Amino acid sequence: MDIRNKIRIGVIGGASPEPEFRQIAYDIGKRIAEKGAILVCGGLGGVMEAAARGAKKSGGLTIGILPGISCDDANLYIDIPIATGLGYSRNSVVAMNADVLIAVDGQYGTLTEIAYGNIYGKKVIGIGTWDIRGVEKVETPQQAVDLALKDFFPLTS
Repeated sequence: MDIRNKIRIGVIGGASPEPEFRQIAYDIGKRIAEKGAILVCGGLGGVMEAAARGAKKSGGLTIGILPGISCDDANLYIDIPIATGLGYSRNSVVAMNADVLIAVDGQYGTLTEIAYGNIYGKKVIGIGTWDIRGVEKVETPQQAVDLALKDFFPLTS
């Protein structure tokens, strides 16, 4: 499988989300895999783990960009763990290695990823996250993934 031409969708969000947001992240991950895209995330728990679990459930490929120095820190659903040793600064690497970002819930770490996404000119889509300029709000996982893929697979008339 040549993964160089696949769309990479970054899922960013809180490490300790409410169950509602875990389910949303899971559904987003599942849809990403069903559409044949690659899931990129921070590789740890919460939204990251839920999205990766959803992607794996549907046979998808997952990449986790980790803050620490050990690939063993990745959650069980990460196929390709990348240890950075960068702490929160790795959020820049997450944003840079996604073609588009979907933010689910989240706090200040998610805010930095949103900011980096905007700095790097990436589309940022949000569900239940920061209500700021540069985030396109949607209501459902389906809307999030459809909007994420829209620029890559526009509808033709």
